[in-house]
Amino acid sequence: MGKIKIAKKEEEKVTDAPLVTESKAEVKSTSKRKISSGVLYVESTFNNTKVSLTDEKGGVLMWSSSGSLGFKGAKKGTPFAAAKIGETLGQKAFDLGLKEISVVVKGVGSGRESAIRGFITKGFTINSIRDITPVPHNGPKPKKPRRV
Repeated sequence: MGKIKIAKKEEEKVTDAPLVTESKAEVKSTSKRKISSGVLYVESTFNNTKVSLTDEKGGVLMWSSSGSLGFKGAKKGTPFAAAKIGETLGQKAFDLGLKEISVVVKGVGSGRESAIRGFITKGFTINSIRDITPVPHNGPKPKKPRRV
């Protein structure tokens, strides 16, 4: 750090003393919350994969994305990045005491299946897999043909 100049009024002498900061010992906090079942939401696009784990009521317990793991650019949308997300969340969920999950998948990216496979490598039971990818009934009006 730096040094603080301490001036004493009686002696009119300036001394250099090292800056003393009190630091508390870091305590690694473990979750007191034990959860037996949860819902795993996988959102997979062409550019990224986001995974969040919630309890049965929908409160988010933890989340991760391929960008938060350090993947950049086109590598974020790969199945390898999605598998790494699933593995890291699986390890954290194992520490919570999670045993069974329901999976909700959204999107058309290549990381849909890989994220689930990476998550179940830690030994979870999957109750159901539901796909909620939005499908347009007719969609927006297409562009006019280009005139050259």
